[in-house]
Amino acid sequence: MSNDRSELRWGVEQRLEFIEFRLFWEGHVNRSDVMEQFGLSVNQASSDLSRYIGLAPDNMDYDRSLRTYVRQPSFKPVFDKLDAGRYLAQLRSVADGILDQDDCWIAGLPAYDSAPTPARGVDPATLRSVVDAIRRSEAIEVQYQSLSNPEPRWRWIAPHAIAFDGFRWHTRAFCFGDEVFKDFLLSRILDIRGSRASHVVAQDDQDWHTFATLEIGPHPALSETQAKVISLDYGMIGGKAEIRVRRALLYYALRRLGLDTDPDARHPQEQQIVLLNPDAALGDHKRE
Repeated sequence: MSNDRSELRWGVEQRLEFIEFRLFWEGHVNRSDVMEQFGLSVNQASSDLSRYIGLAPDNMDYDRSLRTYVRQPSFKPVFDKLDAGRYLAQLRSVADGILDQDDCWIAGLPAYDSAPTPARGVDPATLRSVVDAIRRSEAIEVQYQSLSNPEPRWRWIAPHAIAFDGFRWHTRAFCFGDEVFKDFLLSRILDIRGSRASHVVAQDDQDWHTFATLEIGPHPALSETQAKVISLDYGMIGGKAEIRVRRALLYYALRRLGLDTDPDARHPQEQQIVLLNPDAALGDHKRE
């Protein structure tokens, strides 16, 4: 049995990642965990556990009294995917009903809830048509309801990407009527009635392919202690954190961080952070 990660098939590597995930977050893993998660036989699960031991012999040891493999103090991850973001993403997906608990890698889910957000009505057929158009480099004729017009109207767009602004899903597309790249909310696409070949080049969307770096820091009016707390919240180093964002999504990033208004317009304890390089926020964002 090879212990070289480069020779692992995708399915085997995924199961070994699961073993490591359980070992790290739960402190233990056994054969039945692997069997139940992936529908494996006893022999297959045993083989996976043996393969993982071959890759990381000091990461776990079998506890005969508990009848399970337990994490060892010398544990060092093999797959470099044991970040908090992945754990919390699974937790949120289960809580939001996106991921079934049986498909979640977390064994003992902690109590969890989140501030509710309104459901966004994206029609599956609409999303499929947009994704198909992106894959095929096609233009589609959509009936779109914008805020600037009282009645929906038909227009041809050539989508090339999908984006999420923290609350709503968009497609980034070239609008043939306005001859410019814009954001179109998927929930405002009421109907799609045709498609055609498109010669629009996604690389021409400069705002999508250009990045800005936002430098944020604690609000200067905060006390030294409060500033330290905010630095911890945002993972700042030396009183500063950098956020890399596409220029096409810059408007949404600033709004979500509360940086789209004068920092003096709100109480420092509410505003908490300020933009240290305001020039990075300059730009004319186009959306519908």
